[in-house]
Amino acid sequence: MTKSVAGLELPVERGCPFAPPVAYEQLRERAPVSKIRMTSGGEAWWVSEHEEARAILADPRFSSDKRKDGWPLFTLDAATLRQLRSQPPLMLGMDGAEHSAARRSVIGEFTLKRLAALRPRIQEIVDHFIDGMLAADQHPVDLVQALSLPVPSLVICELLGVPYTDHDFFQSRTTALVRRGSVEERRRAFAELRAYIDDLVTRKESEPGDDLFGRQITRQRQEGTGDHAGLVSLAFLLLTAGHETTANMISLGVVGLLTHPEQLALITNDPDKTPMAVEELLRYFTIADAVTSRLATEDVEIGGVSIKAGEGVIVSGLSANWDPAAFENPAELDVERGARHHIAFGFGPHQCLGQNLARMELQIVFDTLFRRIPTLRFAAGVADLPFKRDAVIYGVHELPVTW
Repeated sequence: MTKSVAGLELPVERGCPFAPPVAYEQLRERAPVSKIRMTSGGEAWWVSEHEEARAILADPRFSSDKRKDGWPLFTLDAATLRQLRSQPPLMLGMDGAEHSAARRSVIGEFTLKRLAALRPRIQEIVDHFIDGMLAADQHPVDLVQALSLPVPSLVICELLGVPYTDHDFFQSRTTALVRRGSVEERRRAFAELRAYIDDLVTRKESEPGDDLFGRQITRQRQEGTGDHAGLVSLAFLLLTAGHETTANMISLGVVGLLTHPEQLALITNDPDKTPMAVEELLRYFTIADAVTSRLATEDVEIGGVSIKAGEGVIVSGLSANWDPAAFENPAELDVERGARHHIAFGFGPHQCLGQNLARMELQIVFDTLFRRIPTLRFAAGVADLPFKRDAVIYGVHELPVTW
């Protein structure tokens, strides 16, 4: 049985800064697995419900390999996809044994034990940038530039061994990559960032340091498996994903807590609740809404709908995370909800490699920021904030605050 919603073309911009588009709720209620049109051309299956979303993301019959014909071009134009396919695949675009081997080679860098050793340094970084805010001569201060962006940028630079002096370059290129703007601008940003990372890996190969890429290079040499192109793809993934998403979540998390002071009070009075608050904020905003695409490799039935081999599927994380069947009263921000089963980090074998690093950064930022600046408040109305309605990663361009 095929279900479709006539006249609907996705993506749809969020009308309210906090809620999914109304069309998402309509799809979830009327046709949770339905055919939609994409602005990039063609059709794909749109999956709206939490249960079906997790089922697809965990099912090996749905491929993550963008090299396959029929891949749903939700946010990419055909020329950009050809550019991506001309390079070794990112880990997110691998399947089966290839993906398992690539993930296994680097997963040790993100164990809870190794991340716990990073906590004191992350705390130093957060305190450093808050010191800078408090020392500012003028108010308001843009929280995005003062805290949200530099904290994860410096953390990922130190983890990977990337010179922080280059952060303006890679931040600007990453921003262009995730903006629904000029196709030519995205292609240029991709090429420039890839060339920068290729040069960075080459330099590290000549002198490996005590950082993630240095350890990867040393390991490969010991095993006789040197793979320059693979390291470039890994570096591209970790550098671009390692700061943009966390930076946006810091800003949106502050927006969510300041607009819900009773929820903020729960974590300032009891910091043990901050981890639960982070999970709820991740669910509530789901900044990477519909970037999780798959391609059916055989006929599969999901939610009573037959998806044929070769058909593209787009899982809506935002719709799934606002599914009332999984989260009671999903429109309410409830930091005590215990929303650990959200899919803001994806689900299944491809779920976010650095999710626990992101959690740690968010917990430290929220606890430290509201402890050190308890009178923090907006310097402009929420309705006036420039939300990133033009990007595939949601957030705010600026967040003026004062105290």
